[in-house]
Amino acid sequence: MKSGEKIYKTMNLTGVISLTAGIVMIVIGVAAGVMTIVSGAMLLSRKKDVLF
Repeated sequence: MKSGEKIYKTMNLTGVISLTAGIVMIVIGVAAGVMTIVSGAMLLSRKKDVLF
């Protein structure tokens, strides 16, 4: 295998891994955001039940 082909394949693999990692991070971020919004909404809706 020539040096140029080896570099090309390495760059291709690195690009695929980076793209996959970015997509996974976006999905995790969106899921965390939705869970935070739902949790906050539940807290706000139940604040009238809190007695001090």
